[in-house]
Amino acid sequence: MRKTPVSTRRAPRLRASLVAVAIAAISGATLTGSPASAAAPTTDTTQFKGVNWADPRDNFADDELQLSGLSTSDTYAQTYTKASRIISAFRANLGANTVRLPINPYTVNGSYWKSYKGVIDAATAHGFKVIVSYWEGTGDRKDGYIDDEATYWPMWNTVVKAYKGNSRVYFEPMNEPHGYTDAQWADIAAKWLDTYKSVPRNRVFVSGAGYNDHVTTVCADPRLKGTYLSLHHYGFWKSYATYDEWVADLKVRIGDCANRTVADEFGAPMTTGLNYNVKTPDDNFVNYVQAVTDTFRELKMGSVYWPGLRTDDIYSMQKLVGPAARPWLETTNQTGADRLAWAWGRGKPVQG
Repeated sequence: MRKTPVSTRRAPRLRASLVAVAIAAISGATLTGSPASAAAPTTDTTQFKGVNWADPRDNFADDELQLSGLSTSDTYAQTYTKASRIISAFRANLGANTVRLPINPYTVNGSYWKSYKGVIDAATAHGFKVIVSYWEGTGDRKDGYIDDEATYWPMWNTVVKAYKGNSRVYFEPMNEPHGYTDAQWADIAAKWLDTYKSVPRNRVFVSGAGYNDHVTTVCADPRLKGTYLSLHHYGFWKSYATYDEWVADLKVRIGDCANRTVADEFGAPMTTGLNYNVKTPDDNFVNYVQAVTDTFRELKMGSVYWPGLRTDDIYSMQKLVGPAARPWLETTNQTGADRLAWAWGRGKPVQG
C-alpha cells in the first residue's frame, strides 16, 4: 500500500480518510469477534524480521518494477551485485533476515524477469527469506482488483516454477485486495492454493481482507488452513490515538490469529526528526510506533517494515549512499530502527 507522498506529511491524512472510508464499509463483525483459527503453520511468526524494498512509485506501475537503487537496464549480474549489497546493508544496519518484494505481469512476463530474478537470487543466497507479492497497476487499475487474470496467472506460473523448490521464497497472491468482499477474496486465495498445490502452504502469505487491514476472516476460513496471514497497519489511519488505543486497534484486527500473522507492512515518518525511543503521548506517530512494536513483540509476531528502502519516501528506514554501481545504505532514524529491533526481540524498551 502507500500512502505517504514522497515529501510531505499532509497527503497521508487525505489518503487516510479514503482508507478509513473503505475500512468503515467492512462490517463491524469482521473486526470484532474472535474466530477459531485454522491450524497454524507454526506456533509463532517471529522468524520473519524484515523490510519492504520498493519501487519509488510505491510499487503501483503499468510497466516493469524498478526497485530503488536498481535499473531496468541492469543485466542479471549487475542486478545481483547491487541487490547483494543492499540486502547485506539491511542485515548490517537493521538485523533483518527477510525482504518483501513486489511483482507484476510486466516485470515477470517480459524480458526483464531474467534480470529481476537477480534480486530474489541474491537475497536467498545471503540467507534472507523473500516474500514475493503481486501489486496491481496504477490509475484506473488501482482499484483493489486483479488487473487482468489473463496475465496474472501466467505471472504466477512463472514465479512458482522458478522458486517453488527454494524454501526461502514465500508467495503472497495479492497486496491489499480491497476491491473484493471478504468472501470474494477468500475464494481467490483458495483458488490460488488449489492451482499451486505443489507449493507448501507454510510458504504462502494470504493477505488480510480489505487493505490487508484485518486477518480474522481469512484466518477462520478452513480452505486457507496452514498458510501465513499478512496484516497491514498504519498510524496515519487515525489523526490521533493514544498508545492504548493503538494497541487495541491492532489487536482487534488480529483476533486470535497472531500465531499465523505477519505484519508485512507498517510504518511511520522516519526523516522528520521524531524520537521513537521516548514516550511522547501527544504525538500520534510516536504512540503508534511504540504500541505496534510492543504488541508484535508481546504476541510473538513477525513484522516487515514499510519501507526498508524507497527513494524519496519520508517513511523509509534506509537511504541509498555510495556510487550507483556499488550502493550501500544508511539508517534515516536510529530511534525507529531501535523500535524495529525491539519488535524483533532485541534491544531496549521505550524510556519513560
